[in-house]
Amino acid sequence: MADKLTPFDFLKSINTSSPNLLKGCKAYEGEELTNPDSPSKQYVPFIINRGLSQFNDTVLLVNELNIRHQLPAKMQYDFLKSAIRPRKRFSKWAKKLKDPADLKAIQETYNYSKEKAEQVYSLFTEEALREIRKRLDQGGKA
Repeated sequence: MADKLTPFDFLKSINTSSPNLLKGCKAYEGEELTNPDSPSKQYVPFIINRGLSQFNDTVLLVNELNIRHQLPAKMQYDFLKSAIRPRKRFSKWAKKLKDPADLKAIQETYNYSKEKAEQVYSLFTEEALREIRKRLDQGGKA
């Protein structure tokens, strides 16, 4: 394979009736695992499973693979390719939101970590957030 395969190539192959991307690979061959250009080495089960777990018809199959995470990439791919019916499956990948200034203010005021500040953010009213901002305001140009 001249081109490097991405997780999106594997997802497209599983979700459509396109050809098998790991056709020449062997499930238990040691050389497949040591060769970085091997398609089975480019298959990242975590990303593929995460992409397919967003749909009702594939989430249970993906869960079975999560239970059997030790299986070689070829076996996981073949299982998904044969068990999932071809269908258009589109969803947005979840991306982390940018930190608002209010989260930083909560972190500074209460000496919370970023994760803890995100957890308690919904507990604050707009008035309480204004008070925190006012207390942390040092003046000057923004």
